[in-house]
Amino acid sequence: MKQLENVRTFGGEQQVWQHQSATLNCTMNFAIFLPEQAKTEKLPVLYWLSGLTCTEQNFITKAGAQRYAAQHKVIIVAPDTSPRGDDVVDNESYDLGKGAGFYLNATQQPWAKHYQMYDYIVNELPALIAEHFPVNGKQAISGHSMGGHGALTIALKNPQRYSSVSAFAPIVAPTQVPWGQKAFQHYLGDNQTQWTQYDATALVNAETRLPIRIDQGDKDSFLAEQLRPELFLDACRAHHVACEYYLRQGYDHSYYFIATFIGEHIAFHAKALYQDPRTA
Repeated sequence: MKQLENVRTFGGEQQVWQHQSATLNCTMNFAIFLPEQAKTEKLPVLYWLSGLTCTEQNFITKAGAQRYAAQHKVIIVAPDTSPRGDDVVDNESYDLGKGAGFYLNATQQPWAKHYQMYDYIVNELPALIAEHFPVNGKQAISGHSMGGHGALTIALKNPQRYSSVSAFAPIVAPTQVPWGQKAFQHYLGDNQTQWTQYDATALVNAETRLPIRIDQGDKDSFLAEQLRPELFLDACRAHHVACEYYLRQGYDHSYYFIATFIGEHIAFHAKALYQDPRTA
């Protein structure tokens, strides 16, 4: 691994690292915030998954999360949103290719060689973090928009790995909206059975016990066509699954919205992480 950035903030360190990913077959960056207590303690980790067009930089420079992570003694890891590099296939559209990995394992060519973001987030990156940083084995996951989709689906598919999950303006039913349909068609092909493996609304079931929180702005320009939180909430009700849902008056899809409520999300996760009886 190679350290690219190390900045002191709120008593801790905001770092960016680069490594060669065997899963994605390319060089990847990830950001990590280490609270001051990480110098002497092993701490839990919150993974943050960003949305379309983002890199590891957007969250760490715009969300203001470090203040709250320091208060609650939580490490935050923010990976990139897709594989990167000159030999990684791309598309001229902002919602496909680089910056738009959708946190799934692509099965179709030419995407399958590099676009294995699900395995990267679930397996390779946590193993790397555990090897090199003072973590205690407890994890939570959160994200925004496409990253909210990723956080929800990853947590629902791996409830034993995560203490809690939250999302800002997530794509909760990608099989039913244009963003998801376009990405899934290219990455996964025509077999829509595979599509539902990455659809939070299809994945939630009566066995779901994870603490779930969603915040959504009512002035979000993508709300009606691309996000459709009511589909996920209906599925939760049908399966008697608890979901904290907040429709925020006047807020849009931007990082101004995220920055306003990120402190509440980190407190939500810290409560679950520090109550979780599992150990490393």
